[in-house]
Amino acid sequence: MTAQLIDGVALSARLRADVATRIGALKAHGVTPGLAVILVGDDPASAVYVRNKVKACADTGVHSVFEKYEASLTEAQLLDRIAALNADPAVHGILVQMPLPRHINPHKVIEAISTRKDVDGYATLSAGELMTGQPGFRPCTPYGCMKLIESTGIELRGKHAVVIGRSNTVGKPMALLLLQANATVTVCHSATADIGHHTRQADVIVAAVGKRNVLTADMVKPGAVVIDVGMNRNDEGKLCGDVDFAGVKEIASYITPVPGGVGPMTITMLLVNTLEAAGRAAQASA
Repeated sequence: MTAQLIDGVALSARLRADVATRIGALKAHGVTPGLAVILVGDDPASAVYVRNKVKACADTGVHSVFEKYEASLTEAQLLDRIAALNADPAVHGILVQMPLPRHINPHKVIEAISTRKDVDGYATLSAGELMTGQPGFRPCTPYGCMKLIESTGIELRGKHAVVIGRSNTVGKPMALLLLQANATVTVCHSATADIGHHTRQADVIVAAVGKRNVLTADMVKPGAVVIDVGMNRNDEGKLCGDVDFAGVKEIASYITPVPGGVGPMTITMLLVNTLEAAGRAAQASA
């Protein structure tokens, strides 16, 4: 068996086309979705991520407000700017690119963003809404993973899903989204004694720890769906994920590549959340 690739680039393109159509309909009613993106400092990877987000906005019709600040920006200054964007009716989503300089508390910054504009889905209230099944914003990477799994046609109800990783940004919300889809979920992490014991029972595996080869072929049940969230570099400097792709693709039924799998979906779901935020704002003011 050789796994079918889950093409995140192609799925992302289809979803973005739908977003663009829906944004056109909103604009016809006088509403243009707006996303503010704040970058503090000169981290090269962050600059690339932000550039890709701004381009995605332009491609789909989202009005983007890009604000770049020197690393010397104070926490108070950043919080003041967020407060101003919270009050701006033309801005429906606010994203502060991480990581921030060490003198700025990221939790305080995230909590300062209005829940109505928390399109990253990271704030405590957004996490609580996800936990309790309320219609809040889903964190973009796990949301994209769910769309990738959905694209395979697999029915998650009753399936056993294993999430490797317990971060607040991917692992924990991923587990909650899988639970909402009626999967039986196991979360593995650095203190799990034998991760393979759990993954060999899994119908779906999501690897999200940022460590090469955390999932190898001997740890995968034949026919499992494997979603690789990791972004690492191999010995040759090429991008790779958390999964031993060459080995696992001979065992799994579906697998995401790195690059070209989860990555494109993260920004796409940010656009979806921004569109949703604009729609909610329009309904509230109607």
